[in-house]
Amino acid sequence: MTWGLDVLENPWGLPITGLIIGCVLGFVARRNHFCTMSSLERHWYANDSNGIRSWVLAATTALIATQLMIAIKLMDVTDSFYLTQPLPIVGSILGGLMFGFGMALVGTCGFGALIRFGGGSLRAFIVLGAMAVSALAASRGVIGHIREAVIAPLSIDLNAVGGQSLGGLISHYSGLEISSAIAAVSAIVLLTWVFGSKSFRGDTGKITAGVTIGLCIAAGWLVTSHYSQVLFVPVQLEAGSFVAPLADTMMQIVTVTRVLPDYGVGLVVGVLAGAALAAWQADDVRWEACDDARELGRHLIGAFLMGTGGIFALGCTIGQGVSAISVMAISAPIVMISIILGARVGLGVIVEGSAFGFLTNSQQTPAE
Repeated sequence: MTWGLDVLENPWGLPITGLIIGCVLGFVARRNHFCTMSSLERHWYANDSNGIRSWVLAATTALIATQLMIAIKLMDVTDSFYLTQPLPIVGSILGGLMFGFGMALVGTCGFGALIRFGGGSLRAFIVLGAMAVSALAASRGVIGHIREAVIAPLSIDLNAVGGQSLGGLISHYSGLEISSAIAAVSAIVLLTWVFGSKSFRGDTGKITAGVTIGLCIAAGWLVTSHYSQVLFVPVQLEAGSFVAPLADTMMQIVTVTRVLPDYGVGLVVGVLAGAALAAWQADDVRWEACDDARELGRHLIGAFLMGTGGIFALGCTIGQGVSAISVMAISAPIVMISIILGARVGLGVIVEGSAFGFLTNSQQTPAE
């Protein structure tokens, strides 16, 4: 597929397009307070499910847009690492738990830290740096050797039974090509739940954020799929993740890699720029630092857990929670359940003084 425009055949078009899409992501997320961790907190402690519904809407929008483009053969994402690499079942669970616990210690994820840094949070800057270093260590450094020796051998190769997408697995065992039907049914179920709340239906900001972020993730698949076919260098098929790309961005900043920035690097820089623009327009730029050494230590530990866990699990709340869901990767629900459990345990330790105290506490029904 060639679109005939020089910019769409230039290697610099990949990071530039990521920059543009990232600006939209960052601006919308900052303007509408899109944050997975705060959404979970409000759901558990304030009986407010609107934030979670916005996140699920983003994942569902990405699923619909991505599957539609695949169905009309506008793009091909079968070579995405979510669908080609052996399923790191232990890494998905352990990494998800680590990421979620670290997210609770920090108060946000990598994407959220970029959004906060755009508004002047130096705490977020520290988190981003520590995440990038720990992600490098887990992917290419000493922790990477441990990961390869202990976690990688426990991965499961599902290629013989239809691959790592839910649609592929069910199609293989049913003998019918029903991936599109599974995506449609999944989308209907999710949208029914999302808009089942009267409170959410009246929250235009949360709806706008969910739809826009979902479309941006789908656009990422389209862009990287296109460049993978027209460039003479390997292009990683990706849509949006904020763990490994943070490490790649750091490498581009601190060393001469002699490799052009990829889409993920452009996306990271774009999210930061978009968030900064939104903060500036709202007169919401405030320099913030850690209150004391204890808070700094908590942020550093949380960032280490997120950077390491994100590499183990092959993604974060955006990478597995939106991008992987859009291609129906079987890893997505495993990782996200683990992240949510890890975050709940982490909040239990910080807020309630007991890792599993929430199991004995009365639970409220989410607001409708």
